[in-house]
Amino acid sequence: MGTVRNVHDRILAAPAERVGALLDRLAAPDDPLFPSPAWAPVRFDRPLAVGAAGGHGPVRYTVAEYDPGRRVRFAFDPPGTGFHELSVEPLGPDRCRIRHLLEQDQPLGERLGWLLAVRAMHGNVIEELFDNAEPAATGTVARPVRRGRYVRLLQRLTWDRPEAVEVPEGAALLRAAFPETDYADAYALELRPGMPTDPAAWEGTLRGTPVVGRSDDEVLLGQDAGHLDYRASLLVDVKARRVTLGSVVRIHHRRGRLYWSVVRHAHPFMARLMLRRTHRQLALKAPGASQLVSQGMDDGHNPVMLTS
Repeated sequence: MGTVRNVHDRILAAPAERVGALLDRLAAPDDPLFPSPAWAPVRFDRPLAVGAAGGHGPVRYTVAEYDPGRRVRFAFDPPGTGFHELSVEPLGPDRCRIRHLLEQDQPLGERLGWLLAVRAMHGNVIEELFDNAEPAATGTVARPVRRGRYVRLLQRLTWDRPEAVEVPEGAALLRAAFPETDYADAYALELRPGMPTDPAAWEGTLRGTPVVGRSDDEVLLGQDAGHLDYRASLLVDVKARRVTLGSVVRIHHRRGRLYWSVVRHAHPFMARLMLRRTHRQLALKAPGASQLVSQGMDDGHNPVMLTS
């Protein structure tokens, strides 16, 4: 067992009150700080307050202490120990320090994971959070952090993985594609803040497959062949905060059944792979929180008001 203490800080040429107002919007719909969609967003079960439970990605924690505009401390959920916190310290009328502190007792296995992978990703997330705070508070960022090759590799390896779900009720185009189907499945991923909500942006999930239908929240792709017909749907559900790739197949005769008996074993793997690849590409291309704030927009394309 060893204790990890990790500190990141940055001095900003802005009043502490202005930066503290950004801190108070952490995990809100217009969160200007956390670097999503490049990283899994912070989510809580209620507005930021003591007792709010949630986390980001697989890291789970609860708000243990909260001094609005100054400091928020998160206690790691059991079996984890320790805490991490964000704070803003005034250094004068137009100068302050934003700081992140992590302290945790880690057994040997967790310690190795921290040294080999978690520390590098954690450091990038915090520095990117500071990169969002700086332009939101001052109008510019002096030296933005860059993800190194190793962090990019870790980010790729740990990216969200699609989960199997039922074909959504909202996938009207897919459900109406065939009178009867011989196979149906669906896989979903979280729609992170800042990711595109226009289904047309997701068409590249199935490269080279023609578009055969559209609606406001769904795009339908597919082809007909002599042995079977298939349709694939990309449904972007903003309310549920997820994007779903669904598929249906209609088989015509014995040759089609023989073909599908082989292909169906690879289909779930390929569907997950294609959705995950597109999800990652769109997340990394999307504007970050700092860009949205500088444009005066939130992830829903509404004006953002900064409290000074």
